[in-house]
Amino acid sequence: MAQLWGGRFTKETDKLVYNFNASISFDKRFYEQDIRGSIAHVSMLAKQGILTEEEKRQIIEGLEGIRRDVENGLLEITDEYEDIHSFVEANLIDRIGDVGKKLHTGRSRNDQVALDMKLYTRDEITELDGLLRELLEVLLKLMKENTETFMPGFTHLQKAQPITLAHHMGAYFEMFKRDRQRMKDIYQRMNLCPLGAGALAGTTYPLDRDYTAQLLGFDGPTLNSMDSVSDRDYLIELLSAMSTIMMHLSRFSEEVIIWNSNEYQFVEIDDAYSTGSSIMPQKKNPDIAELVRGKTGRVYGALMSLLTTMKGIPLAYNKDMQEDKELVFDAIDTTKGCLALFTGMLQTMKFNEARMEESAKHGFTNATDAADYLVNHGVPFRDAHGIVGRLVLYCIEKNIALDDMTLEEYREISPVFEEDIYSAISMKNCVEMRNTIGAPGKAAMEKVIAAEEAYLAEDCK
Repeated sequence: MAQLWGGRFTKETDKLVYNFNASISFDKRFYEQDIRGSIAHVSMLAKQGILTEEEKRQIIEGLEGIRRDVENGLLEITDEYEDIHSFVEANLIDRIGDVGKKLHTGRSRNDQVALDMKLYTRDEITELDGLLRELLEVLLKLMKENTETFMPGFTHLQKAQPITLAHHMGAYFEMFKRDRQRMKDIYQRMNLCPLGAGALAGTTYPLDRDYTAQLLGFDGPTLNSMDSVSDRDYLIELLSAMSTIMMHLSRFSEEVIIWNSNEYQFVEIDDAYSTGSSIMPQKKNPDIAELVRGKTGRVYGALMSLLTTMKGIPLAYNKDMQEDKELVFDAIDTTKGCLALFTGMLQTMKFNEARMEESAKHGFTNATDAADYLVNHGVPFRDAHGIVGRLVLYCIEKNIALDDMTLEEYREISPVFEEDIYSAISMKNCVEMRNTIGAPGKAAMEKVIAAEEAYLAEDCK
């Protein structure tokens, strides 16, 4: 078919070149945003007297008909068209005749695609934010239910000090809360309308760019027409933010995989989120967690690809920028899918509370509290550290926990120990004595949970 730009050319584009240049195979997902932007553009043209009210009516009715037919499956977006803009305009002209040829007055495909991408990205940021909120709600529920579920806290993947499952889940709540804040920041920074920038130097038509921006829910128009059509910063920011989301999901997945192992047995993943082995009947594999961990690299790759694509591009628009779409689309689809699946897996996961507490005891996570006990009884910390080190070595040799030692055994190593050592090193006391804000103690956790509930409640206002 004839191209929108064909007047300058005397021979048809080579088919291979045409296919290589075309973007319809992936930018067809823009159809709703392209039509939404076109309706706003036509409304502005009529307001400015560039189109008549009757022309506006015909064009908008035609555009809404195209949108309806695509949504209902009556009109297929095929590779007969070079891009989504060509598809919409060609079908509009077919339906309403020459009036449809006025749709493109005062704009270029450069500012048109910039608008479509911003509208699409805005919509997707809203969806990503909703998925993050759902994950936060699951995390908050687990926090509220597990303020007294004791488990080991780790450093270097070695048991360090006792915490609660609520405290552990709270760490991820903070991570994903920051991810939501990044989404909000990106949305606010990108929310300026590029339509009206033209190819790169604006237009001689008396456009009202403020009005178009208002119709489309932007905070205002972009202030430089060259930057308007060549800005991809917001996509790089979004890919970076999604990479951070995926990094958080991957860290969490790694812990789920470890906790699911035979050695730990901290969790049991629901059958709906596991698979078996084709040869080993005893296996129950944490496939969803492993796939989330694996797909993180895919999103990282999209970020590095777009950064590399953009690094050598002069102003203003260059065709290289078409490479942004497939990368961003795939990264968004991947991140959304991973968030939804991980949330479902976490929501249905069962925690082995007794196993977690026993693991904390046998990991000597209360050793620091034993040292604090000695310090509180007048022993210098450095000496207390050495005494508790000997206690741990003794327990390892006997294959027992600090809680299992008799008072006589304690006193053989240091006469300072009294009967109250057992209270001092109990999991409950070890955790609940830590009540500065942000610590795992129940009183501290309840304050944090109240703050997180208030944070989520703000969305509903």
